[in-house]
Amino acid sequence: MTAQNPTVVLVHGAFADSSSWNGVVERLQAHEYPVVAASNPLRTLGGDAEYVRQLVASIEGPVVLVGHSYGGSVISNAGKGLGNVKALVFVAAFLPDEGESAIALSGKFPGSTLGEALRPVPVTLPDGSQVTDLYIEKGKFHQQFAADVAAETAGVMAATQRPVTDAALGEGASAPAWREIPSWVLVATEDRNIPPQAQIFMAERANATAVRVAASHAVGVSRPGEVARLINAAAQATL
Repeated sequence: MTAQNPTVVLVHGAFADSSSWNGVVERLQAHEYPVVAASNPLRTLGGDAEYVRQLVASIEGPVVLVGHSYGGSVISNAGKGLGNVKALVFVAAFLPDEGESAIALSGKFPGSTLGEALRPVPVTLPDGSQVTDLYIEKGKFHQQFAADVAAETAGVMAATQRPVTDAALGEGASAPAWREIPSWVLVATEDRNIPPQAQIFMAERANATAVRVAASHAVGVSRPGEVARLINAAAQATL
């Protein structure tokens, strides 16, 4: 590792956890990158972004901030105004503009079948407030989320998925960091969660450097090498 190598902070999205980055982490560490795979709370967009923001602010030196899926909304909010964030990488992810929600963006173009696969679970919190957690039905998880992943692996992912609240997906974003920070986008062209056309639209709007990969929404699992290469390209551009 050179002294200039930035720390890579990976932020997972809905229906996943930090282990979804394992293959990417292994490849980045092999190239001597410091890596942190954050645990995204998946509760509210503003709260999730503040959590990631504080984590990133605690890291000494430059950071490349990477988000998958809903994690893209989180890093765009979290990176705003953080001087140590030198690049943003969006992996099959949302790049919302101010006021836009993940739900609105996923419905902007045809192709998402996520709504048909969701299982809502109402939850009453200790303070008496109520939220609705959203899961992907286990029987639909493989085809919906990770169609190009081995069935056995997809089964484990379905069992360990972390729910997101409907409120988080419906919450409007704050002013986006991608307007100020150089951005890279990986478009998953076989994505059934976020339509590829929506991913392309967001990448072009952000003037991001974009690559297209024939992969499912779970591209970090099925094509970790492609994801790591894009992160490396973003990181090297900051040096």
